[in-house]
Amino acid sequence: MVQHCPPLRPPAVQSSDVYVRRPGPCFSPASPPSPPSPITPADDDDDDGGGGGGSAMILKPHALLSQPSLSACDKKLALESRLSSAVHVLATEAAALQAVTELYATDRLARDGFTRAVEAVLRCQSPHRRGKVVVLGVGKSGHIARKLVATLNSVSVRAVFLHPTEALHGDLGLVSPHDTLLLVTFSGRTPELLALLPHLDPALPLILLTGHDRPDTCDLLRRRPGAILLPAPIHEDETRSFGVAAPTTSTTVALAVADALALVVAAELHEGGVESVFKRNHPGGAIGAAFLSGTGHAAAATTTTASAKRDLRSVMVRLEEVPRVDGKAPTGLDVLRAAYASPKGWVRVSPLATAASDAASDAAGGEP
Repeated sequence: MVQHCPPLRPPAVQSSDVYVRRPGPCFSPASPPSPPSPITPADDDDDDGGGGGGSAMILKPHALLSQPSLSACDKKLALESRLSSAVHVLATEAAALQAVTELYATDRLARDGFTRAVEAVLRCQSPHRRGKVVVLGVGKSGHIARKLVATLNSVSVRAVFLHPTEALHGDLGLVSPHDTLLLVTFSGRTPELLALLPHLDPALPLILLTGHDRPDTCDLLRRRPGAILLPAPIHEDETRSFGVAAPTTSTTVALAVADALALVVAAELHEGGVESVFKRNHPGGAIGAAFLSGTGHAAAATTTTASAKRDLRSVMVRLEEVPRVDGKAPTGLDVLRAAYASPKGWVRVSPLATAASDAASDAAGGEP
């Protein structure tokens, strides 16, 4: 329905009120207008020099929107820009993770490198080797290397962090003949790692976690052709994504690939279950409190109960299974030898043999 506005008529009385009419459709007021104010005498010092009439006011267009309204608008726009930037970062890093997931799902070279890396780590963790994973990195890659070491140790995969510069100044003694080396470098040409490479035993397995997905593009791999490539590339250059070359997407992808390596190794190393191992190594913090209070995973509670039962049975030994120490007067060395040979570590010494041994000791002590 279209409403028609009645023509404006001049007021019947003189008034100092100002009426401003804006262009546009006419709407019926929600309430009747206020009555006109009483007649006031004309001012003699009007701006226009005239007298006897009400003063007229002309409003400028920008005055229709108050300053507080403009400020609130600017604040809202700034907030939207901030959140839009945050969403852009999250979406970009999620896309990078999706791209590296696709790489390991389809690329033969990446899949082969991951398999060889897992086998190299498992080999050094075997009981007869007692080796460890030595992880090296500089800068942001060094932080990723430290995080990988922390994750490996929490699931009982022996690992240490070695700074390349400190390695050149004596810490190379940390590396043993049965270790596996893992270098973290996105560029593949970190100067500190290139300087250290000639001093690393070429007989040791070397894994390279890098942004390259082909060995012929990486300086470190060209200098050590037998190294294992563990690719962690990004789908788009960080400068193009965010306008700055700060390690962001690259460190996210490297951390994800490192986590994949750690968890796969732990699952194959501990056939009885990784969670029970992690529980034993993590008694503190909120995770440890959850395990102690019984609010952790159901699998952990089941494993804890089964482990307690096994521990109780392991210390219970039937008397007839405990070997007896032979001899009328066994010495302490005889008892230790018998205990070492005992499957359970327990031995029995008869009271008569003990008395005879004490008598022999007294007699030996009484001699001049």
